[in-house]
Amino acid sequence: MTSSSEPSGHGRSGLRADAERNRQRIVAAARDTFADLGIEAPMDEIARRAGVGVGTLYRRYPTRADLIAAAFEAKMTAYADAAREALADPDAWRGFCDYVQRICAMQAGDRGFTTVLTMTFPTARRLQADRDRAYADFTALVERAKNAGRLRADFATEDMPMFLMANAGVLTATADAAPETWRRLVGYLLQACAAPGTEPLPAPPTPRQMYRALLRSTRRQHDR
Repeated sequence: MTSSSEPSGHGRSGLRADAERNRQRIVAAARDTFADLGIEAPMDEIARRAGVGVGTLYRRYPTRADLIAAAFEAKMTAYADAAREALADPDAWRGFCDYVQRICAMQAGDRGFTTVLTMTFPTARRLQADRDRAYADFTALVERAKNAGRLRADFATEDMPMFLMANAGVLTATADAAPETWRRLVGYLLQACAAPGTEPLPAPPTPRQMYRALLRSTRRQHDR
């Protein structure tokens, strides 16, 4: 006969398992909801999709930033890996083109992705480290393509956020009627990047200016 003082099969280990299942459901629901509605999506909608109460969601993720960091951690790693894999391509121009196409495809598949690139996450060290790694590798990717004589010499790293803003506009305008239109835009952009450029470009914006512009652009997209 089992003593009433002995732990049952639904003791602390069972509670931990339930909590982990809830966490996984919340993160999966957040990924889907942010992809569909953007990162300003209602928290109660995320809880509904996860099949948990709003209180359970907030106990696990007290702030929206906490939930965003958890939801986008894997995607930020994929973002960083994209630049590292592009650098591994022996063809510098092909690596550059594949990277631009891959990042724009990530953006096409997730409305919240571009916004997350403009955010800071002081407590999410892995996410911050991945973003820093992505920027460093992209800078190296650009220099390598220039040194190979394939990327126009006046291309600036700040041009990539500009590409993402342009892509966001096309994605918004064509989402229902012609969802693959963004691929044609990216094709045009890459042709414009090829060396030698026919005409010199105006000076690029500073990194701070481009960051602010990208942040404003993504906010406008979510306000619509």
